[in-house]
Amino acid sequence: MDGFSSPPVGGKMDSATREQLMSQVKQQIALANAQELLQKMSEKCYKKCIAKPGTTLDNSEQKCIAMCMDRYMDTWNLVSRVYSQRLQRESSRMS
Repeated sequence: MDGFSSPPVGGKMDSATREQLMSQVKQQIALANAQELLQKMSEKCYKKCIAKPGTTLDNSEQKCIAMCMDRYMDTWNLVSRVYSQRLQRESSRMS
């Protein structure tokens, strides 16, 4: 089951059903974005910090991974915030 409810016969949705569907879509998009963030952050920080893969991380690799992930998250949050502000400005101009 995909979590989406099907529209009533005739294809018309009432506003409550539409709101519920939009909420489900937004949740799935947020989850996909979070998964993509973790995937990209892991790949980039691994490539940057791990020279020789092994069974454990040495102290410098652990510090590098932690700092890389912190920087990546800070940058992601900054870009997301600025993008959201820009969308709001563009939306208000069109109104």
